[in-house]
Amino acid sequence: MKILLPPSETKRPGGDLPALRVEDLALPALRGHRDSVIDALVDLASDEDAARRVLKLSARQLGEIAHNRTLRTSPTMAAIDRYTGVLYDALDAPSLDAAARAHLHDHVLIHSAPFGPVAALDPIPLYRLAAGTSLPGVPPLRRHWSEASTSALAGEEAPFVLDLRSEAYVALGPIPASVPSAYVRVVTDADGATRALNHFNKKAKGAFVRAFAEDRVSPSSGQDLLDWAHWRGIRLRETSEARVWELVAAS
Repeated sequence: MKILLPPSETKRPGGDLPALRVEDLALPALRGHRDSVIDALVDLASDEDAARRVLKLSARQLGEIAHNRTLRTSPTMAAIDRYTGVLYDALDAPSLDAAARAHLHDHVLIHSAPFGPVAALDPIPLYRLAAGTSLPGVPPLRRHWSEASTSALAGEEAPFVLDLRSEAYVALGPIPASVPSAYVRVVTDADGATRALNHFNKKAKGAFVRAFAEDRVSPSSGQDLLDWAHWRGIRLRETSEARVWELVAAS
């Protein structure tokens, strides 16, 4: 199976791996689309005023432009380690053992704006680009990525896909109807009422993926995943909506 994660706006700087090799990233059919976005970001970074306007940067964020300028030459680190923030802090991938990290690489794709979906241990550089950004010379990212990413995901032929992405990143690559899948909402059942969560949404998703990595479970169907979650004490459940599940978290 595959688990789809969103990226995070916050990222760790630096890296101790070689520069980006687009041809080595997961889903190699996306190489042309990746090159188009990377080249557009690098070109945009040559004009600081334009980059600041397009990327919606404050004066304190101007250093982000330099990261984009060196996308093809700067050091990289594993995608699962690059991202920080609530979800990735709860996942805490750097603290996992080698076997658990390898399991993440086999089963987790992180859907980035410049590179599309990448595998957990794919090395990526530091960058600045959000899903809703309109880059000069490239179609709106939703149009640029959607069909290509959906096709690439279909080519994975995963028996089941669990979608933990935010709606903005779902739009960059909807899961094809031919692939068994579920989109996850994080909710709480406090006081007898089911309510969606915001901050705890990301924390619950990170904790879920960490448990998945620690147990190195490889479900062959959605029901297998639900059975594992029940055994693990994780409240993951189907809903009355087709292809929508709920992950119940403490508020």
